[in-house]
Amino acid sequence: MAKLILIRHGQSLWNAANRFTGWVDVPLSDRGRAEATVASCKLRDGGYAVDICFTSMLIRAIETAIVCLTECHEVRGGRMLYLWHDPAEPDWHGWDHHIGQPEDELKLIRSPALDERYYGDLQGLNKAEMAQKFGEQQVHLWRRSYDVRPPGGESLADTVKRTVPFFEQAILPELRAGKNVMVAAHGNSLRSILMYIDRLGEDEVAGLELATGVPIIYDVDGEGAFTHKAVLTQ
Repeated sequence: MAKLILIRHGQSLWNAANRFTGWVDVPLSDRGRAEATVASCKLRDGGYAVDICFTSMLIRAIETAIVCLTECHEVRGGRMLYLWHDPAEPDWHGWDHHIGQPEDELKLIRSPALDERYYGDLQGLNKAEMAQKFGEQQVHLWRRSYDVRPPGGESLADTVKRTVPFFEQAILPELRAGKNVMVAAHGNSLRSILMYIDRLGEDEVAGLELATGVPIIYDVDGEGAFTHKAVLTQ
């Protein structure tokens, strides 16, 4: 059985300030880095070694992945970690061109398909203040409904259109090949993936909350079927 490890990034500075973040590239808070360290230890203690890792392009997810994969070395299974650059990108510049040993290396692959939902005009604004201005029900719809977009932003349905195809095309083949895969991403990009894996309806996913820094583990068989789920609560 391959393992799929999903983890929402640790608390960011804007999570702590109760601000809409979306695509703004905000780093982890001290608490967020501590959450990622605890997650790393839980993965080690559970015997979950990672073969390949995917993250969004945003620093809070990348930080979380790196801490998870470096604080407790057993999580990497002895492999050397490096950030992979796509040679097809025009600004590649040969950054990771090297003669290495692929079997001893662990790729961390970044993709915008895993980025957080774009919050448009709400980005940077305080959630409580927006609830006072627009009403709690309207802000709840912007944050938790399936197909209602915030002003100038994406709905969860829009996010599904980029996360699920990427999951099917890039991540699922690695699982079918028997690799243990970590995905460090965001509340809404991971809600999209969980909706796909757990076959959740639109109403069910609206009530789905993901804690920061808590790994969710799936067993995946050779056909790509998800057979067991565990949450490593802190």
